[in-house]
Amino acid sequence: MGASMIVGILALQGAFREHEEMLTRMGIPCLQVRLPHDLAKVDRLIMPGGESTTIGKLLVMYDLLEPIRQRVRAGMPIWGTCAGAILLSSNIVDGRADQPALHLMDITSRRNAFGSQLDSFEADVSVAGLDAPFHTVFIRAPILENPHGACQAIATLPDGRVVAARQGHMLATSFHPELTHDDRIHRLFLSL
Repeated sequence: MGASMIVGILALQGAFREHEEMLTRMGIPCLQVRLPHDLAKVDRLIMPGGESTTIGKLLVMYDLLEPIRQRVRAGMPIWGTCAGAILLSSNIVDGRADQPALHLMDITSRRNAFGSQLDSFEADVSVAGLDAPFHTVFIRAPILENPHGACQAIATLPDGRVVAARQGHMLATSFHPELTHDDRIHRLFLSL
């Protein structure tokens, strides 16, 4: 990653501060993205967890949906965690029919697949490209189903359910690496 590389963090709703804190600890320049002029200043983008319907509506309200879509199609790396992963998915199950989303990755997200907030859990998961299992935090998390085309699963639970996927310069995780002290998933994203 070059010295002038700036990582954008979508800062409309959700766990954006935690991503910012992780990147700051890593010494990576970052910028909160709230408007199109912020997006124009970054080289890659993290879309955090939160509430996917709300974030989608805010992307439309702040005129970010199409600019993000265009930048990603032009090659900008993007990573969605939890709600961000839902917004990247080409199909959303158990969502609202009118839910705004980017629809960029060849995968289906099943919203709240593990249940309510009370059903949140942690697990050690093997992730392709990492040398040891990653301790994951799942909070009202989606399952990523039916990766196809260029999209590949890079992490599954022991029962085979997909919890992380990659498609070229796009990364989606059902879990929240920003809520751990382990920066390996952030480093994986920075290597895209």
